[in-house]
Amino acid sequence: MARALGLANLLDHQVGGRRNLIINGAMQVAQRGTSETGITTADYYTVDRFKLDFSSLGTWTMDQADVTDLPGFAHSVKLTCTSAKTSLDAGNFGLIATLIEGQDLQHLKKGTSSAESFTISFYVKSNKTGTYVLEVGDHDNAYRHISKSFTINASGTWEYKTITFEGDTTGVLDNDNDSGLGLVFWLAAGSTFSGDPLQTSWDSYNGTSRATGNVNLADQVDNYLQITGLQMELGETATPFEHRSYGEELALCQRYYEICAVMFNGDGVGAADFIIPLKVTKRTTPTATNTGTTGSYSYNWTFSSISSINNDMTVRGVSSSGAYRAHRYGITLDAEL
Repeated sequence: MARALGLANLLDHQVGGRRNLIINGAMQVAQRGTSETGITTADYYTVDRFKLDFSSLGTWTMDQADVTDLPGFAHSVKLTCTSAKTSLDAGNFGLIATLIEGQDLQHLKKGTSSAESFTISFYVKSNKTGTYVLEVGDHDNAYRHISKSFTINASGTWEYKTITFEGDTTGVLDNDNDSGLGLVFWLAAGSTFSGDPLQTSWDSYNGTSRATGNVNLADQVDNYLQITGLQMELGETATPFEHRSYGEELALCQRYYEICAVMFNGDGVGAADFIIPLKVTKRTTPTATNTGTTGSYSYNWTFSSISSINNDMTVRGVSSSGAYRAHRYGITLDAEL
């Protein structure tokens, strides 16, 4: 019956093409690195498209962790508590989120009488059993939101979860390149976020109903949570995870973040501008940052500025006197939601 329903879901909503609305759901791409320690604040750290946010919730490590005990998957995102917060104050929280552009969500028909239900499925593993909360928030309509709970039953074991969210007939999503919906996995939530019953149907923002009942993953050092195979699709039944090639996932991730190296060559005559094509068009004009030299052949070139428009990047190098000068710089381009 389950297989028949899965086929019906595909026939009703989409045959062929991409079903999964999540980028990097198999956690294959980690352009920033595979491990980051000492995390206490909000940012993108390792696995692309997944952002952490904390408020006074101890210290954390984020890894792109290898997977050897779940056939079909090689990587996961793993969060490990390295400094505990055993008793939560009201405003304490921790979460991991991924954001989706509004223009990629128009087929949900949100805010209309034909609003579509969607299903989120994933594999999860943790040493801490109990109730966790997955929240979906609408960033275009004063953060209308809906939360559903799921249970981790066995310690240290991969479990497959599917959660269906009904369509929302209120609040049309903007057809643009800004954040439309966000998926939030809660790690811990003080009473500011859990003082009222969990908001399990779409409604206007109520901060105290976002994560009621969620465990405190920060209550002990070495507590961890791993997620992989994250999929969001139209319909009320989960279908098998849609695997994409590493190259496809990398290109999708580079719309939001790209690392490149720039080589300056010259004869010591002053300044030079270089235009370098980007690998993919960015979501918006990115913030460009010089990350320092990745190798050098002379120290006579200095970094001056970088700017970028659409699919080109302009870099300026300034040379001191000399016959031949060369220097290589690392540059990051950030257009994250």
